[in-house]
Amino acid sequence: MRVTFRIERIAQVRAAAGFWPSACTTFKCSTLGNDRPRQREGSFLKLLIQPHAGIAPLLAGIKSAKKSIDILIFRMDWKELETALKTASSQGIAVRALIAHTNRGGESKLRNLETRFLEAGITVGRTADDLIRYHGKMMIIDRKTLFLLSFNFVHMDIDHSRGFGIVTKSAKVVQEAFKLFEADLNRQTYTAGSHALIVSPANARKQLSAFIKQAKKQLLIYDPKIADRQIMKLLEDHAKAGLDVKVIGSIAAKSGNLPVTPLTSMRLHTRTIIRDGRQAFVGSQSLRQPELDQRREIGIVVRDAKVVKALVETFEKDWASSGFDETRDAVKKNDPAVPEKAAKATRALAKEMRPLKTTLKKAIKQAVSKAGKEALADGELKSTVKHVVKTAVKEAVKEIVQAEQDA
Repeated sequence: MRVTFRIERIAQVRAAAGFWPSACTTFKCSTLGNDRPRQREGSFLKLLIQPHAGIAPLLAGIKSAKKSIDILIFRMDWKELETALKTASSQGIAVRALIAHTNRGGESKLRNLETRFLEAGITVGRTADDLIRYHGKMMIIDRKTLFLLSFNFVHMDIDHSRGFGIVTKSAKVVQEAFKLFEADLNRQTYTAGSHALIVSPANARKQLSAFIKQAKKQLLIYDPKIADRQIMKLLEDHAKAGLDVKVIGSIAAKSGNLPVTPLTSMRLHTRTIIRDGRQAFVGSQSLRQPELDQRREIGIVVRDAKVVKALVETFEKDWASSGFDETRDAVKKNDPAVPEKAAKATRALAKEMRPLKTTLKKAIKQAVSKAGKEALADGELKSTVKHVVKTAVKEAVKEIVQAEQDA
């Protein structure tokens, strides 16, 4: 066992002792992360969708605390969140912040955050360096409510990126998350006691592999970079077997069977897998070998029908906004013999869409300026722009294909 590195005050430790209730008694809690039916009536499960939800749910969670707040931080630059935690501490709430020992390019910011928290009376712990990265993000309120997040506490993730968070009061899940927090705070080995949480490297590879294998009809995946060979083979096998597999993000190996597109409407940060429209994994780990086997990553599997439906709807909107299907269909229509080349062209096109988006915004702004502000209230403006862009894309693809054939 490694020597514990903790920066804390004896008075704070004594104040925190006895704050922890033995179980979740206020709510009928659910079981997540296994194959049992979705949570029972009376349980609480909420989905946070970024960038729409913002920080309001996080601030509300902190404000609701009566006894304790335990928060795991990989990155934080929201002053409102920092202030809320300091305020809670000043009001006698036992606030403990477990801060990553390092992150890419931001170690000095983490150390400065530690100092500011200590000055505010917050108990501060620093993660060990036995894993190559501590990348999980979560917050536990009064040992009754867990915020399990795919996004960091930073403006880039919350304001400008696709991210999800799960808020749950499931006793089993909260207790397992608290067990993990305590182990990492004290630099002790964490051993998964249930399937309630998907934790790297403790059980993530086994649980996520099983989750993917059990798909019967469909897998909708958000992942910035899928690169694990075993996982890629599972996805390839599913696609070849006729399952509907779609990936928003990227994949290391080229595949003629897996439709893959970047997220073009905003930055992609979440790691999410939606299975058969009935269950979903939300977490911080990509399907890459280091994130499954060498880093601390945390995720959860949920089965709540409304939550999963909202995730599916968000995925479908993001997929449609990428233009993948329209571009593929246009290319196939002109030359159905080159589906592999079409997929390559689609990926290349998607990379060029960001500058086009900026140009399009400027053009629309100028058009509205000339037409008058009342044009914004005209519902036809949106459909007109959509039609013009759609027609222009189809004509451009047709002209390029014709030019290539003539050449």
